[in-house]
Amino acid sequence: MRKQRAKKRYLAPDPIYNDTVVTRFVNTIMLDGKKSIAYTVFYEAMDKIKASTGEEGYDIWKKAMDNVMPAIEVRSRRIGGATFQIPTPIREDRKMFLMMKWLVNFARKRNGKSMGDKLAAELIAASKGEGSSVKRKEDMHKMAEANKAFSHFKV
Repeated sequence: MRKQRAKKRYLAPDPIYNDTVVTRFVNTIMLDGKKSIAYTVFYEAMDKIKASTGEEGYDIWKKAMDNVMPAIEVRSRRIGGATFQIPTPIREDRKMFLMMKWLVNFARKRNGKSMGDKLAAELIAASKGEGSSVKRKEDMHKMAEANKAFSHFKV
């Protein structure tokens, strides 16, 4: 067990948009420690979004993040030999983590030539309220709604 709580590490903002959330998103995209390639993928996706929609890629990315970010999740809790799915509100940093993980993972599963193309397509779909990542959020909310009867068993 820890003697004290781990210190929160703060990220440096990205070079173009000067936003720490972009850096966190790029860290989610990154594989095998190749951060420069992850930045290239992200900025390529922003350029492709601007080319296809005519809007600023950063604004579309923000809108997609808002549409994918969950508000509530279900957690398993064992009570009297039975396992219940208990809906619980999510901490802000976990909301961000889930949203970024879903966007990147579903972008990787898409069809397309490059990761930049796939990420751009997923972000555009998410900003319109479509796509797999938005569906995952809605499924999570439906599950929480279905198990609302067990919400008195707080975790």
